[in-house]
Amino acid sequence: MTDIHQRAAELARRLNARRLKMATAESCTGGGIAYVLTSLIGASDWFERGFVTYSNNAKMEMLGVAAATLDRHGAVSEATVLEMARGALIRSRADISVAVSGVAGPGGGSADKPVGTVWIAWAQGPDWSRAERFQFTGDRGAVRDATIEAAVEGLIARLAAV
Repeated sequence: MTDIHQRAAELARRLNARRLKMATAESCTGGGIAYVLTSLIGASDWFERGFVTYSNNAKMEMLGVAAATLDRHGAVSEATVLEMARGALIRSRADISVAVSGVAGPGGGSADKPVGTVWIAWAQGPDWSRAERFQFTGDRGAVRDATIEAAVEGLIARLAAV
C-alpha cells in the first residue's frame, strides 16, 4: 500500500489549487476516509464535511438514498453508492464527493457479495458521477485500508482528468 498520508497530501494540493471543497459518505470505513484527510494541517480549507452512514436508515435520512434502491440492490451496490455520493453533494457545500459501502468482514459476505466486496462512487457537480466495484483481500482492517486508499486515488484521478 502506498503511504496514504502522502496521497492525501496530493489530494489536498489538487483541491486547494482549484479551490474545491469535498465531502465523504462512508459506510464500511466508518469515517476512516475523513479521519485520514482531516489529519492533514489545513484540511479545513478543502474538507467540507463527512457523513458516516453505517446503517441503511442513516443512508436514507442523511444522504437521501431511496428505500427502493436499498430494497432492490442492497447497501453494497453501484446504485446505492451513486446515490450516497450525489446525496453528499446535495446535502453539503462540497464540490466533489466520494462514497463507500462494502463488506469488510469477517462475516456478512454472500455468494454474490463476498467479504472484501466494496463499491466506491465519486461525484462532482450535478452532471458527473461514476462507481467502481472492488474485491479486496485480507482481514477487516486490510479491506478498510484498501478502501480508503482507493477512494483517495479515485478523487486524485478525477481532479487530474478535469
